Amino acid sequence: MKNLEILEKKINSELTTKINTSNITHNHIFLNIDEEDLLDVILFLKTNSDTKFKQLIDITAVDYPEKEMRFKIVYLFLSHEKNQRVKVDFFIKENTPVTSITSIFPSANWMEREVFDMYGIYFKNHPDLRRILTDYGFEGHPLRKDFPLTGHNEVRYSEDDKKVVYEPVKLEQNYRNFDYESPWEGTKYIKDISKK
Repeated sequence: MKNLEILEKKINSELTTKINTSNITHNHIFLNIDEEDLLDVILFLKTNSDTKFKQLIDITAVDYPEKEMRFKIVYLFLSHEKNQRVKVDFFIKENTPVTSITSIFPSANWMEREVFDMYGIYFKNHPDLRRILTDYGFEGHPLRKDFPLTGHNEVRYSEDDKKVVYEPVKLEQNYRNFDYESPWEGTKYIKDISKK
C-alpha cells in the first residue's frame, strides 16, 4: 500500500494540472482527468521509469443518459514490473469524439471499436473505426441505456429466400403460461398430475 501511495504522489507531482482527482481504492490507483489531457497522461503512465504501465487491459464506457456528460470512458492499465494497476477515466457529452490511443497502445484498436459499436462513441484518428460485435446494417448501440432490451430486429435464415433475413421483433405471449411457484415445490400442473 505504501508503494501505491508513493506512486500516486509521483503521478500527481508530475501531472499536476492534468489530474482532476486521484485516490487509491482496492489496491488500485484511480485517476480522473479531462479528455483533452488523455494522450499526455497515458504517454506518461507508459513511458515514465517510475510508472511503467505498459499493458492496456481494457477500454470501456458507462452510460448515464440523465446527465449532460452522458458517458464515462474508462481505461485500465497494468504494470507487470511493479504489479500495480491504474484506472483512468473522464466524462464526455453524447456526441463528443474521443482521441484514439492506438498510436501509444496498438491493442486499443479493437477495444475502441468495441466501445464505438456498443455505445456509439466516436474515436478520432482511429485507423479502422467500424462495428466489431454487431452485424452489418445493425441499428443502434446495444449497451446504451435507451436501447430496447429486445432489440429492433431479429435475424433468421430463410429457407424460401436462401439467405439471412431481418424482421421486426415480435413478442407473442399468447401460449405462455407463467407459473411463479417455486420449482422445488413443483408447479401447479405437476401437482395436479401427481394427485391423480
